[in-house]
Amino acid sequence: MIERYAAAMLVGITKLLVGARADWRVEPAGGQCLYFANHSSHLDTLAIWSALAPALRKQTRAVAARDYWDKPGLRGYIANKVLRAVLIERRREQRDGDPLEPVIEALRNGDSLVLFPEGTRTAERLPQRFRGGLFRLAESFPELNLVPVYLDTLHRSMPKGAPIPLPLYCNVRFGAPLARIDNEPREIFLDRARAAVVALA
Repeated sequence: MIERYAAAMLVGITKLLVGARADWRVEPAGGQCLYFANHSSHLDTLAIWSALAPALRKQTRAVAARDYWDKPGLRGYIANKVLRAVLIERRREQRDGDPLEPVIEALRNGDSLVLFPEGTRTAERLPQRFRGGLFRLAESFPELNLVPVYLDTLHRSMPKGAPIPLPLYCNVRFGAPLARIDNEPREIFLDRARAAVVALA
């Protein structure tokens, strides 16, 4: 119950700060989704999660870096109790096994996820080259809806290093699920996935 109120408050604060208005270019996909987006701010996850309708938000978890989000205090509470984040280990020296295993387990359990395929934030308006994790997940879960998302102003509202966001209005643009192509090479798939996000810019 406490987490429900905390989630509502978090959505309200996010919308107050940056708007996070959903702009669906097609009807929201039914079923399990993997939302993949450009990444320029620590607010990206909250903006996408807040932009989803409550029913979609309830079944959607964020994939987040353990070294940033798994901290004592408010940040850890938001990650673990409110967002129910799937935490992955980015630091090689801390890894024990496949870093994508928590993500794979969440997908096996039927959760929808928010993923940033660049792997880290960038100050640029357009996403950098996508890493291979998205391809692995797409291959492992062929029924998963791969939904491109573009965040249009957060690279200016809260760029890397900024302690608080500037009140710039952000649209969260959701595109059509990425079409599947049998036996598509990894690099071609990743280029096509990135192009689907760029097309929403």
